[in-house]
Amino acid sequence: MHTRRVAGSDVVVMRALLRGWLRLLFRVRVIGDLAALKRGRVMIVANHDSLLDAVLLGFFLPPGLTVAVTSQALRHRFVRLALRAVPHVVLDPARPWSLKTLVRCVAEGKPVAMFPQLHATPTGSMTKVYDTAARIAARYDAAIVPVRISGSLYTRYSAVGGNYPRRRFPRITLTVLPAQALRAPATASRRARRHALADALLRLMQHMMFASEPRRTLFEALLDAADRHGRSTPILEDTQREYTYRDLVTGSLALGRLASRLGEPGEIVGVMMPNLGATICLLLGIGLGRRVPAMLNYTSGSDQLRSACVAAGIKILVTSRRFIEVARLEPALAALSTVRIVYVEDLRAGLGFGDKLWLVARALPRPRSVLGAADPEDTAVVLFTSGSEAKPKGVALSHRALLANMAQMAAVIDFGPNDKFLSALPMYHAYSLTACTLMPLMYGTPVYLYTTPLRYRLIPELAYSRSCTYLFGTSTFLGHYARQAHAYDFARTRVVVSGAERLNPEVAQLWLTRFGLRIMEGYGATECAPVLSLNTPLSYKPGTVGRFLPGIEFRVVPVAGIPRGGVLHVRGPNLMRGHYLYERPGVLQPPVSEVGPGWYNTGDVVEMDDDGYVCVHGRVKRFAKIAGEMVSLEVVENIARQASPGHQHAATVELVAQSGESTVLFTTDGTLTRAQLHQAARELGSQELAVARRIVHVREVPSLGSGKTDYVRLGEVGGPAVDPGSASSGVKAEQH
Repeated sequence: MHTRRVAGSDVVVMRALLRGWLRLLFRVRVIGDLAALKRGRVMIVANHDSLLDAVLLGFFLPPGLTVAVTSQALRHRFVRLALRAVPHVVLDPARPWSLKTLVRCVAEGKPVAMFPQLHATPTGSMTKVYDTAARIAARYDAAIVPVRISGSLYTRYSAVGGNYPRRRFPRITLTVLPAQALRAPATASRRARRHALADALLRLMQHMMFASEPRRTLFEALLDAADRHGRSTPILEDTQREYTYRDLVTGSLALGRLASRLGEPGEIVGVMMPNLGATICLLLGIGLGRRVPAMLNYTSGSDQLRSACVAAGIKILVTSRRFIEVARLEPALAALSTVRIVYVEDLRAGLGFGDKLWLVARALPRPRSVLGAADPEDTAVVLFTSGSEAKPKGVALSHRALLANMAQMAAVIDFGPNDKFLSALPMYHAYSLTACTLMPLMYGTPVYLYTTPLRYRLIPELAYSRSCTYLFGTSTFLGHYARQAHAYDFARTRVVVSGAERLNPEVAQLWLTRFGLRIMEGYGATECAPVLSLNTPLSYKPGTVGRFLPGIEFRVVPVAGIPRGGVLHVRGPNLMRGHYLYERPGVLQPPVSEVGPGWYNTGDVVEMDDDGYVCVHGRVKRFAKIAGEMVSLEVVENIARQASPGHQHAATVELVAQSGESTVLFTTDGTLTRAQLHQAARELGSQELAVARRIVHVREVPSLGSGKTDYVRLGEVGGPAVDPGSASSGVKAEQH
């Protein structure tokens, strides 16, 4: 153990000089709840991104602070010199007695700072968290004060390498968050208490990473990323070209200038474009032009497109002639007779000499000057629900909601410039737009965009040839990729994320067996921008959708007839501004539920275990009342998957004369019988009522462009309701 307790006029002078030098060169500032540092016994915990972090805490937080460091920090000459003016303790995991000095300081009421990650992170994100700080704080009833260190990751003192940017003197900010108390369960075993404290500390640190992000608009976040990583840095690739940050900023500014001539300020402008870099520029540009982009689902059909335009009051639609021709969308476009069609090719041709002069002379040199009074609370984009069960609703998401959801995800998973995202999911889906497209751009992670998720053979090849480390998809698409891929296609992939629909256990097992990869299943809703919970390498439990992200408030309201769990209501910074409904065109309906204003009823029945992991049982609408009991259609489908793995199955509810609600199973297995379903139900321990009353054999189960099952079309396939014992239905059915 090594300790330094320094004093004397020479040390005071050295401390003042070094502190002033650091403040001048790195423009260090301390913000947040500074009063929290002066409240009795205090244990400061901070993220650890560089060897400079201990010096920053020692110089810019209250005097007398003792900082815990590792021997790694002492290897750098300047850090070793600066620590002579900072009381510190050198920790060594092989020498646990080195903690005695820290414990003594806390017991005496002196402030102590520790890095729960112990070593400087190799990724810039939260990694393994040790429980030492939590145990000391809990033992002496010390308040935990989280401090986020931002900017030191990009100095020459950082431990990361590879593609991470290096700046000679980046701006460094210390954000002090409110003090919190950690309490260990009194009745648990010693091992359980340590586990609970470590878990509580991890979640506190994750919340710190999320809560310390600044409030800004999407374009401001893009500019910050460009300044941090360099405007000449390649950041996005699509099927046509590669984009640097400069390309994205230039394209957004140019299209923003042109978009300001479309309609009136505040008007919602429809966008129907494929996964391309130009689409991102168009989305950001329309926002810069004081209009609101609305991403339309071009695979949903004419009726759904028309309903979406009516709900959001869309009068102008921007698309591409080439895209309409290749995707054969002429009939869908013809159905929008009340909407003015603007082609992006014509829009670009309208960029005149004056516009180019404005772009070169003002916008590009000072891009922040064109932002005006942009408010992060304004609507950044309107997305639409899938329409799988009813007419699509417009969902107004603010800049703050989108960026908050990105920060929530970035707080629980580790990614950075050394990674590369692969996304083929369409950008009109919230999952794709936020998690797969905008998030990597805002955090300096390269992304490859492909135009369709349906090229099952090509996408695994792209993952291999482009060295993609993150892959996103739905359960359906991920299953197809795994079956079509070469065994080495995902050799460089380290994280696979599934969302938008329930993860099929067969798909999860297939990925684990063939590629050695666990699929991280998440859960969310378009109204929540969209992710609410996520399994991560740090917090993973199979059969669940992970834990709620930091900053999510939730209530589980019991439902009569459903014994386990209840309907999930949520509130948080990532929640939508409101809905646009077909019945009230153009009128924004703020979120409200039975819990209160500002809450959103997800309509999903969920259950949480003692560790906070969420299990989704299904939607309230997807329960059938049979013989007085509520039966989940998700269970009906699970039984079918157990009886007939490798086939597609989907269940719906129908009304049967004289007997009320009944269940219908649509399956691609032409030999599946109810006897097999009963056997599968017994194997799973499911109730007999969950066995489908009627089986309909179909060639394929219809799906939406996002991969979700299209239950509206399924209802049309099923035909009129009949008695399960009737032989006149023309389908295979058996009496229960």
